[in-house]
Amino acid sequence: MENPESQNEELQFNSRIPLQELRDAVDQIKTQLGKIIIGQQDFIELLIVSLLANGHVLIEGVPGIAKTITAKLFAKTLKTDFSRIQFTPDLMPSDVLGTSVLNMKSSEFEFKKGPIFSNIVLIDEINRAPAKTQAALFEVMEERQITMDGEKYIMEYPFMVLATQNPVEQEGTYALPEAQLDRFLFKIKVGYPTLDDEINILKTHHNRKLAVPQDAIEGVLTPEALRSFREQVQHILIEEKIFNYIAQVVDKTRNHPHLYLGGSPRASLAIMNASKAFAAINNRDFVTPDDVKRALAPVLRHRIILSPEREMEGMSPEAVIDMIAQSVEIPR
Repeated sequence: MENPESQNEELQFNSRIPLQELRDAVDQIKTQLGKIIIGQQDFIELLIVSLLANGHVLIEGVPGIAKTITAKLFAKTLKTDFSRIQFTPDLMPSDVLGTSVLNMKSSEFEFKKGPIFSNIVLIDEINRAPAKTQAALFEVMEERQITMDGEKYIMEYPFMVLATQNPVEQEGTYALPEAQLDRFLFKIKVGYPTLDDEINILKTHHNRKLAVPQDAIEGVLTPEALRSFREQVQHILIEEKIFNYIAQVVDKTRNHPHLYLGGSPRASLAIMNASKAFAAINNRDFVTPDDVKRALAPVLRHRIILSPEREMEGMSPEAVIDMIAQSVEIPR
């Protein structure tokens, strides 16, 4: 008969998820980006979490604070294809998705793929394009496929959209539709650097001379490794009380007096998936309430809409999210 102690050891071993490779990959990505990007640790960590959680990211901030360059360098750390689309007021859906072109030799129409057909797609200034161009992104962001002329085209793995936008108050911008905002896992707000970071930015730029930043970044993560890491993240353990905690927070956004629109079930799923990824990069095979709290603001800030009264008072979505988080009992 097998020794009970050896059975317990085997059970304990089998229940753990080997996260060391994932942690090493995360550290390598941070090291590569640290060669060029000064500060912005939270920004970089949220990009990595969204990658592991298989989500898209909306990056908001004023011009000139390295939104686009950070997104480009992050894409460079992945050994995948990359494309960039500059959104403008006259951009058409066909400029993004592609169009059918007549082949003179065969006298048949052939579909010429647009720049959206890539692995990592950077959409710069996404809120400068009109509604019909925004609508072209709905299907591909949610289902990772495009339907054109009755044909379905599946996107290659992995597929991730990194979109930057200027604050809506700036001239020449359009507010994105709620249905599109809901398809982004995170909305990351990027602020100005600290004084010390800005001094380091000046020194680094001076020392770099004419060197191209992208040339300093090396690819560290293959699609195969990413697929393996994402599977590990999905197996992170979540207790029943954590499920209840997430559901209670999102439910309160739907009934809060300061909010006109609350979070959807997609928001609950986003919090859960992001929490798993936060646990994984912190070398834990289980989710804690702190992981959930870390995910709340980036997941919910673009999904909730303030009531007109609170908006006129200048209240922020983050303030309401914090209010709700404090009102829900943290599971022990």
